Amino acid sequence: MTSPSPDIRFDAPYDGDLEGDLALALRIADAADQASMERFDAADLHIDVKADSSHVTDADLATERAIRALIESERPDDEIFGEEYGVTGSSNRQWIIDPIDGTANFLRGIPMWSTLIALAIDGVPRVGVVSQPAIGRRWWAATSLGAWTNTPSGSPRAIRVSPVNTLAEASASFQSIAQWRDAGQSAALERLTTAVWRDRGYGDAWPYMLLAEGRLEFVAEFDVKEYDIAAHVPIIVEAGGRFTSFAGAESISSRSSLATNGILHDDFLALLHQT
Repeated sequence: MTSPSPDIRFDAPYDGDLEGDLALALRIADAADQASMERFDAADLHIDVKADSSHVTDADLATERAIRALIESERPDDEIFGEEYGVTGSSNRQWIIDPIDGTANFLRGIPMWSTLIALAIDGVPRVGVVSQPAIGRRWWAATSLGAWTNTPSGSPRAIRVSPVNTLAEASASFQSIAQWRDAGQSAALERLTTAVWRDRGYGDAWPYMLLAEGRLEFVAEFDVKEYDIAAHVPIIVEAGGRFTSFAGAESISSRSSLATNGILHDDFLALLHQT
């Protein structure tokens, strides 16, 4: 249950009460932060290489176990889909989790990594939390409850995408040249970087959150799984932005993503898919 049916948009209203689920997601993030930070920059961090040649550390595994334990205790009937331990349970309510998004940064002691927590209901991500404990940042949202981040004082602050309405004024994050090249989209990347005001490859979850805060207008990447992007959807949508696949579909299982401030979404799609 990881993608909505074609007639359900990510911004479709939801008539249920998500306040309790959002509160739980924030508590899950607290537990995850504690587990991950205990191992961040540890001299004895254990690192393995998975079948897909990506890295996994003992921190990835411990953090996902901490997340699962809390979900299983608080929402025993819900399904869980995690990067490290796969799918357990069967329900139209699915928690989609990435314990450490940015493991390559984590294992090198670089603080730009996140824990991603989402709740999808009938395939639509309705609750999202992105926590970056190594830099003391967190973002969260739920359908109709707004998008928020923390402030240095500890109080929450509502966030909103930018009002930029021309490509020439837009700032874009393309994640990495290699991603676009391997996806056969080098020409599209060249068009993008030529058309916008500024382009950078910030990487992983952070640029999506910069977009939700109104600091970027475009983020796209390839070869992503549901757990890489599900948590971003409610945050960007509630901040007023738009989230689709690279082709423009409202899906988190298309192995690509394209997030914008909404105003420029169709313009970016047209630019990227010029023939």
